[in-house]
Amino acid sequence: MSVKKKIALSEKSKSFFSQYMGQLVFFAVIFVLLSFSSKTFLTGQNLLNVSRQISTNMIVSCAMTMILITGGIDLSIGAVMALAGMISGYLSLAGVPFSICLLLSLLAGMTAGLVNGAILAYTDLPPFIVTYSVQSILRGMVYVITTAGTLRLTDKNFLTFGGGSLGFLPWPVIYMIVVMLGSYLILNKTKMGRHIYAIGGNPKAAAFAGINSRKIKLFIYALSGTLAALAGLVYTSRNTSMQPSLGTGVEMDAIAAVVLGGTSMAGGQGGIFGTIIGAVIIGIINNGLNLMRMDSFWQYIAKGIVILIAVYADYIKKQRLLKMVGK
Repeated sequence: MSVKKKIALSEKSKSFFSQYMGQLVFFAVIFVLLSFSSKTFLTGQNLLNVSRQISTNMIVSCAMTMILITGGIDLSIGAVMALAGMISGYLSLAGVPFSICLLLSLLAGMTAGLVNGAILAYTDLPPFIVTYSVQSILRGMVYVITTAGTLRLTDKNFLTFGGGSLGFLPWPVIYMIVVMLGSYLILNKTKMGRHIYAIGGNPKAAAFAGINSRKIKLFIYALSGTLAALAGLVYTSRNTSMQPSLGTGVEMDAIAAVVLGGTSMAGGQGGIFGTIIGAVIIGIINNGLNLMRMDSFWQYIAKGIVILIAVYADYIKKQRLLKMVGK
């Protein structure tokens, strides 16, 4: 390796650690505390369980990262998960091959995302209101169609999709890795990624530069719907049943992971690496509290406090950096 390449690599490493130092330190503190609090936390089986548990949140968080970078938000992902689970569940019970169930469910998720994207691309309505409305409509449809009942799965291919493994790696972890790599490439190695950052950073300047913001919005919301459907299928398969409440509150965990990873809700800043760190932090907090057998109601309180502290610490760090730049 040449001297120039070594210097460039060193600079990139320094930039990465300076950007995510707060999250990495917080992750290390939580990891050490949980290691001492539970004897089973550091076992290989438990760490594999953690990776399996965070897979659905990581999948939807990757798309949420792109949406937040543009200054948008998607509150419909939990309802899209339920919609995909319902469609695949009914089709499977009707004897339809799982490959077709998978395809139609992903198409349904993509369609829901396109509805969000089209409304936001061709109107000035706030993303919060639009995606919340779509969430309400889809969630209501699921409850009405299923009459709030549970669908029990029997198709072995469906059950293997989210509950099986390839060697020692669970399939959901493999899907998660593919989605993370794909999202990283989109944001960092393509023109689409540069346009996503441009729209979030300065929409007017992006428009003057000839960037088609409508196309970008259609793409990222369609992607969000598709990945939410994938997460819904994984979750349904893992639980061997579909429940109408599937995905409730998922959007909050996704937003928390993305913001915890340093992505600005104002748009223009963020990245997949930060989201990965944020999703892992939330995952090990959930896992650690379960291992400590903390009551589920107290878990909500503890997780909320921990995430708030982490986000506030990152905010303080950014404010200090801005002051240093100003000087």
